[in-house]
Amino acid sequence: MKAVPAVQIENERVIVTEWTFAPGAETGQHVHTFDYVVVPLTSGTLRLVEPDGSRDAQLTAGVSYSRPAGVNHNVINVNTHEFRFLEIELK
Repeated sequence: MKAVPAVQIENERVIVTEWTFAPGAETGQHVHTFDYVVVPLTSGTLRLVEPDGSRDAQLTAGVSYSRPAGVNHNVINVNTHEFRFLEIELK
């Protein structure tokens, strides 16, 4: 099952996408082209499957984090509830 992206803003400077994950949904393996900020809208655990293995990340609603361009991963919702976050890509 795939996570559902909804682009809210896209212009010459940023792309803001709301991601919605049903339980068990995933993004599929992808590489980020831009630096980005994630703003969790719900709290829970996401599994990150990266080239060197997988790890679980505990996220808290409203507690943001940033990552650089080049991150390569698949993101999977391992919660029994829907998980949502905003992804803000900096062009």
